[in-house]
Amino acid sequence: MSNIIQNKYMPDYVSPPGETLAEILEDREMSQAELAERMGRPKKTINEIIKGKAEITVTTALELERVLGTSARFWNEREWRYRESLARRKENDHLREQASSLKNFPYKKMIEFNWIDSYTDKAEQLKELLRFFAVASLEQLEQYSTKNLAVDFRKSQTLESDPFALIAWLRQGEIQASKIECNNYDKDKFKQALKKIRSLTTESIQVSQPEMVRLCAEAGVILVFTPQLPKARVSGATRWLTPNKALLQISDRYKKNDHFWFSFFHEAGHILLHGKRDTFIDLEKEEKNDKEKEADTFSANFLIDPNNWEDFLKSHPCRSDMISQFAKEIGIAPGIVVGRLQREHILDWSYSNELKESVCWS
Repeated sequence: MSNIIQNKYMPDYVSPPGETLAEILEDREMSQAELAERMGRPKKTINEIIKGKAEITVTTALELERVLGTSARFWNEREWRYRESLARRKENDHLREQASSLKNFPYKKMIEFNWIDSYTDKAEQLKELLRFFAVASLEQLEQYSTKNLAVDFRKSQTLESDPFALIAWLRQGEIQASKIECNNYDKDKFKQALKKIRSLTTESIQVSQPEMVRLCAEAGVILVFTPQLPKARVSGATRWLTPNKALLQISDRYKKNDHFWFSFFHEAGHILLHGKRDTFIDLEKEEKNDKEKEADTFSANFLIDPNNWEDFLKSHPCRSDMISQFAKEIGIAPGIVVGRLQREHILDWSYSNELKESVCWS
């Protein structure tokens, strides 16, 4: 991840412009009292400017220009640089106090994934993390996450997901989405896109992945593939970036094609069936709410028509050749059929796994 800002020299400290003013007065053998008289200002004001206690205002800069011949722009820039330097020092001190918060985030893995740059200074690393999230402070990050992504840092999610890893994964999806051109959402076009994508289940992921992204974007859905972060325990997420653009984000948590395709169509189901104000995050949960169950049903039925499924079950499928033949007839990958048989406890989890294919996307 390139970062132009870090390549520019940024001094830790800039001397107050009053020091420059004092040097000019010394060179000209002019006292503070004389300068104050020439400017029509109290001597105390000049003294406080020299000591850095008072700011050089725009008006003061213009007066200094007339009296000393040094441009007002020079004084304004010196004052601005000095005040910025003070603000940065204060901010860095605050960040150093918060540097222990770094351990909450999987920032080393984020560096490995090239999501953020690496810094030896903990305050700078925390600042880089805030730049990644595009927030001014950790407090703002917590508020934004709770309000917009339904992720509460203070709520225990030990069994589901580490909230800090989860919010980083979701943010990376937003960054990826910003680089993809996308039409406005069209429900009918998205349905047609999903039909075409279903036929891609028989292709390798290297073939299907770019085509999936293209088809979704044409229908107003941004599809991104985001690597899994440790402890995030998320397989997918769906949310609306704007009223006209949805984001469908998939992780590589599950490595087999049955899980991959089920997760994709599950998230697609949320887009078609549910409101634009909701954020859906597919985590490890023992119990699912009604909308999650609806998305599960949509995914299962879209991949395999219910009537075809019922007819298939009547044949008491237990052999890999029967499964492969059925998958060929309905035009999907046989691993998807195996996965459904296993989830519905019709087939033992150890049977026919040779029909499942590994998914390793770029």
